[in-house]
Amino acid sequence: MRYLRLIGVQLRISAASGMAYRSDFLLEGFGTIAWMFMTLLPLMVLFDGVEQLEGWDRGSALIVMAYFMGVRAVLVGLVSPSLTELTERIRTGAFDYVLLKPVDAQALISASRFEPWKFLELVGALVLVVYAFYSKGTVPGGGDVVLGAVLFVVGVVAMYALWIACAASAFWVVRLDNLQYLLSAIFDTARWPVQVFQGVWRAVFTFVIPVAVMTTYPAMALLGRLDAQTALATVGGSLALLVVSRIIWQIAIRNYTSASS
Repeated sequence: MRYLRLIGVQLRISAASGMAYRSDFLLEGFGTIAWMFMTLLPLMVLFDGVEQLEGWDRGSALIVMAYFMGVRAVLVGLVSPSLTELTERIRTGAFDYVLLKPVDAQALISASRFEPWKFLELVGALVLVVYAFYSKGTVPGGGDVVLGAVLFVVGVVAMYALWIACAASAFWVVRLDNLQYLLSAIFDTARWPVQVFQGVWRAVFTFVIPVAVMTTYPAMALLGRLDAQTALATVGGSLALLVVSRIIWQIAIRNYTSASS
């Protein structure tokens, strides 16, 4: 409950800060909506000429896209701003004050800065799911909805673990701009079902950089296509990645040398 209250306080502060300049807030909101439409454009163009791609029809691929938009909303609204703040604090020595707080440093950094307007993409993702099932003429079962929601959280956890592990390198490198751009570019592949990738790339995007865990497998769960063994492996792999990222973070903290010392 202590950490939930901390997140709630940070959300209120970020929302108040974001709405302090209302015109900027509205422009950011319109920009987010425009991005959602632009994200859908390549998929619409692709399925304008084909009915199926590697077993995925247009409606099913839209559900993958919806999960991509949902995970990305958490990434750009919560994770990325907070980890950018981490880099700046390490560079200036302000991270010392984080370590002095009576809460876990990783939890405090992870909730240090939000961009509330980015969460509009979550609403867009839900609308897209509804439209996708409407276009398919089907309704997901109750169990599929529950599993799809659980695996959405699992996908967010996998995304967070990957980003926090990379952000921990800021304790040695300080500047992470190029690495963040690379991760963002790789994450963009999550908008496509992993089955469209062949050979080694499918293995990479499943086991090395688990974009399949973030979007494809949750979409398959919602569609009723995911078997129990793969679902359990998805949950286990995400938790293992979270544990590894925590170990990397703790090693980084032990090697931290204050910029002010």
